[in-house]
Amino acid sequence: MAPLFVFFFVSGFCSLLCELIWMRLAMAQFGVTTALTSIVLSVFMAGLGAGSWFSGTLLHRYGDKIRFPALRIYASLELMIGLSALVVPVELAWGHQLLAALADHAAVSSGLYYIIAGLCLSLTMVPFCACMGATIPVAMFTIGKRKPEKGDSRSFSFLYLANALGSVLGSFLPLLIIEELGFHQTLRVGAALNVAIAAGALLLSTRMQPSDAMAANPPAPSYGPEDSSKSLPVLLFATGLATMATELLWIRLFTPYIGPVVYLFGIIMVGYLSAMYIGSQVYRFWSRRHKHEYRLLWISLAVAGILPLYTSDTTIDMNLFVRVFLGVMPFAGLTGFLTPMLVDRWSGGNPVRAGHAYAVNVVGCILGPLFCGFVLLPRVGEHWALLLLSLPWFVMALPSKSAPEYRKWSQAVAVLLLVCTVGIFSRSHDFETRFPVRRVLRDSTATSIAEGVGMKRRLLVNGTGMTYLTPITKLMAHLPLASLNHTPRSALIICFGIGTTFRSAASWGISTTAVELVPSVPKLFSFFYSDADQVMASPLVHVVADDGRRYLERNPAKYDVIILDPPPPVQTAGSSLLYSQDFYTVAKKRLEPGGILQQWLPDGDAATQAAVARALKNSFAYLKVYRGIEGWGWHFLASDQPIPDRTVAALVARMPAAAVKDMTEWGPAATPELEMSMVLDHTTTIDNNIALSPATPALSDDRPINEFFVVRTPFDDIMDMESPDF
Repeated sequence: MAPLFVFFFVSGFCSLLCELIWMRLAMAQFGVTTALTSIVLSVFMAGLGAGSWFSGTLLHRYGDKIRFPALRIYASLELMIGLSALVVPVELAWGHQLLAALADHAAVSSGLYYIIAGLCLSLTMVPFCACMGATIPVAMFTIGKRKPEKGDSRSFSFLYLANALGSVLGSFLPLLIIEELGFHQTLRVGAALNVAIAAGALLLSTRMQPSDAMAANPPAPSYGPEDSSKSLPVLLFATGLATMATELLWIRLFTPYIGPVVYLFGIIMVGYLSAMYIGSQVYRFWSRRHKHEYRLLWISLAVAGILPLYTSDTTIDMNLFVRVFLGVMPFAGLTGFLTPMLVDRWSGGNPVRAGHAYAVNVVGCILGPLFCGFVLLPRVGEHWALLLLSLPWFVMALPSKSAPEYRKWSQAVAVLLLVCTVGIFSRSHDFETRFPVRRVLRDSTATSIAEGVGMKRRLLVNGTGMTYLTPITKLMAHLPLASLNHTPRSALIICFGIGTTFRSAASWGISTTAVELVPSVPKLFSFFYSDADQVMASPLVHVVADDGRRYLERNPAKYDVIILDPPPPVQTAGSSLLYSQDFYTVAKKRLEPGGILQQWLPDGDAATQAAVARALKNSFAYLKVYRGIEGWGWHFLASDQPIPDRTVAALVARMPAAAVKDMTEWGPAATPELEMSMVLDHTTTIDNNIALSPATPALSDDRPINEFFVVRTPFDDIMDMESPDF
């Protein structure tokens, strides 16, 4: 039993590692859209559920015919999971190449793109996820064979406990390894651990050889009592749905405090999985002496589920980690107690029933984020979504013949808990209520807030400040368009923001396309500009809701200028896919001859600035670098043909009258020549940016240096990042 605990501890770590990296590799190959993320998570969970279900079924059908230690089957499964480190990246790259080849000949519709991407992801991930899901039924079968005359009715919770503890480590340690090694090398570290588990299981199996008599006539394992109550599968499904849906809400609620960085997920998962481990451990001790189900534990889920509304209230001063852990851990601890209890009761240690029960729970896990992300959040927001997910648990307060001893007083306690739930809900404040003048839109991707008056208006997405009214975003369009060696005809803006760059490019009277990941963001255009409807009415402008990189991959159109303004801060999760050398390879294919790519980079740390600069230098033959007009940030102009060295007067002379008027709309200079000179007078070279951290490699999809920064960042600087961007 002790070796099995170690195996499942390490396996839990490897599973979280694989889930994290496979998600990022899929984003790099197929896009960062909500639909794509949902497909990846659904495929991952579907593989787990299928593996659990079918392995349990096969063990039921053929288990009595096995004449060798079942631990060897487990070793084979871990070996297959380890093989995924070599196979998954290659297969994802093949799927990307297939879609790229199609896009080079014709535009691929969004629906067809998702169908092909979904098939590629399923063929790639499901076999290995199924192996992960099969490990628990196979290990339970091994435990049942250990002492067939006795069995173990709590074997699922034993393995679940070990897996949860390993997952705690897997929620944060891979982030540190990725920073040093990159995604592919980190996958190989996980693969080495899977191979080590397989070797250990094989070695242990040599000590478990059955005798000749047992091999010829193996005794049937004896399992504990099974509970066939129809409510148990419903509860298993409901806990899976509520847990994964609530996890999505946690990310929305705590982003304003932690920021849209990869460590947000890590901090939440540490609290979540630690509490699940504690809850599972408590259940293991409790179940030795108790067989009854305490219905008030289920009712307590409602209060625990609504608690994050209090800890994420911006009017309450609270430490960052206290906010997250106090909001997450009570709910996670209760589910950590209740989920293994349900599976143990349903299965009685029988691997067949445990596999089926776990599969039912996984189905809920698949549907939870989809239901929350596409139904609840766009319609009712975070507060009401949490309340609606929590209130059904009060059904457990209804009288039950199975637990008459609790009937008299449990109703009063349930009413008290209901009052607590309603009190927390009514007393907590939505994030947007701190802005007196605002317009709020929600979609399946994010909550978008336009707030402020006059020149102090700005855009926030999921509580993070994105952009504001600034001449920087105007120069992102005017500088590259005026620098072209020919008359511009088309421009592509990746990241719409408040629409300033889009509006400025449109003032040139050219075909202007903007791609925005969050569908609700372009709908706020009119909050910032009174002429928004007039701009959008032009037949020359187009706004597409899509991931910018995916749009370039599936659309063969070419542009004179491609303008990039990735979402701030520079450490934003997924933003590296718009800074990487791999992305520039894609973008170059969509530039007209002599076209210019404009990359805006906020002031990141030295390693980030050097990594982006090196990626650009490795990708383009000709580069110009300018400091932002407000004294921060960098405009990089990149091309495969020489960029003319024009004077300020020559650049302004190339601009249409409408573009000149747009550029000087807010100043700060009195004339267009002075406005343009405020940028051109602060020219530097790409080598100066690289010299900030000369040993740092080019930023790539495999080494997203801007996103993974904890190891190289002083602790005090990390703590400074706690300040919410209000």
